[in-house]
Order: sequence, then structure tokens, then C-alpha cells
Amino acid sequence: MAAGALVAATLALGGCGVRLDMHIQPKYTPLRESNFFPDHRSARPLVHGTVARGQLEADTYLYTGMVNGKPGTDFPFPVTEQVMERGRSRFNVYCAPCHGRTGDGNGIVVQRGFKAPPSYHIDRLRNAPVGHFYDVISHGFGAMADYSSQIPVKDRWAIIAYIRALQFSQDAKASDLPPGTKISSNPPNVNLPGSEPHDITPDGITPTNVAGGNVAK
Repeated sequence: MAAGALVAATLALGGCGVRLDMHIQPKYTPLRESNFFPDHRSARPLVHGTVARGQLEADTYLYTGMVNGKPGTDFPFPVTEQVMERGRSRFNVYCAPCHGRTGDGNGIVVQRGFKAPPSYHIDRLRNAPVGHFYDVISHGFGAMADYSSQIPVKDRWAIIAYIRALQFSQDAKASDLPPGTKISSNPPNVNLPGSEPHDITPDGITPTNVAGGNVAK
């Protein structure tokens, strides 16, 4: 008799709509206040020493560019042709709009009124160690915001390698070239992404054919 009453009561409660679905849990929604912790924050900081997978960053120099608190002078990996090409590509995407494609500090946004950055070809930056550039890319400097979220670590070093190439290109002498190297007196053609080949004139890049139509010079 007692068992029957218990079953009946259970069925009655079920008919009253009492449910405990998985979405009904003793949990905190984002930014919800908590009275359990002294700081009243439900979102807790990581436990000291916690390292997320893939974020060990054991190579301190690779991730900081610093040696004993000072900017380092060496690259953390060999600078190959592939690295240089990657650096050129990333530089033209992230750096050239302000710094210009030659690093002269006269990029397209500067020409439209943005504060001009210093040229890479001044003595201070030609003599700056590579770790300085890594620190600026990672943490920003002056009016320049940091690019740590946009540019991965190895791409930052590739960009720095390309900056060094730009600096050398604007300050190189004929005596720096290997013996027998010929220097062309004709300017090269530049093929910008998404456009037809361009002729380089003393005044800059002048398009000769855009979208199938000739443009008057």
C-alpha cells in the first residue's frame, strides 16, 4: 500500500512540470557577481603556473627579443629566402600603410594626414638592434599600437629581417655587391596584387593599364 502511494506521488509530481534539464545548472554566467569570492568576481584568474597547450614559450628570446632586459642583436632562427619573402609580404600588409614600402615613413595613410613615423633609414634605427623592432611590434611605441594580436611571433621576426633588407637597400654601395655583379640602369617593373604591371617613374608608380583600359600619364 505504501509503495503504491509512493508511485502515485511520483507520477503526480512528474505531471506538475518539475524538470531538471542540463541547462539548469548551478553556474555563473559571464561577468555575473559572486558572493563566494572576496573580490566578488565569478570569473577566476588562471592558477599560477598554468600553461595553455601550445603556449609554453620556452624560447624566451624568440618571444621577447630581449637578453638580460636589453634588446638582442641576433635573429632566433636562420634568415632564409623564404623568411625574407614572408617578411616582405607581411610588411606590405601591416607596415607599409604607415611606413611606406621603402620604409621612408611616408605611407599612404601618412599622405592622408596621419602622423608620420620615423624613417627606417635614419641613423638611430639603422643602428637599432633587431630586438628593438620586435619589442615595438609586440608592445607598440608612441602613436603606434601593438600588433601582437595580428602578427604571429615568427612573422614579426620575418618582418624585421625585411626591414634590415630595406635599410641596406637604401644605404648600399656598389662596393658591397659581389664582384662582377651588374647594376641595371633601367627601373624594374612592379606587378602589384590585383593589377596589371606598372612602370616605375621618378615620381613613383604610374599605372599604364588598369582593368583593361589605358590610363593617361
